[in-house]
Amino acid sequence: MSSEAIATVVKMMGTLPDTAQNQVVEYLQTYIADLQDEQRWDETYAKTQTNLVQKARLAKQQIAEGNAWPLNIDEL
Repeated sequence: MSSEAIATVVKMMGTLPDTAQNQVVEYLQTYIADLQDEQRWDETYAKTQTNLVQKARLAKQQIAEGNAWPLNIDEL
């Protein structure tokens, strides 16, 4: 975020009463934490995507060769 955007947000918040400012801060903290969590998931997925594709191809091959069967949850 640019310094100008941050300054705009600070200026906007400055017009609010303290209780509203605190609510905005709490909302932003939650929102930013959610964004960071999504970013971590995206990075993790990107790192494992090749491996997931390989595993999917292996599973399809095993199914085609008759070396796979449906999962029976009662046997877990």
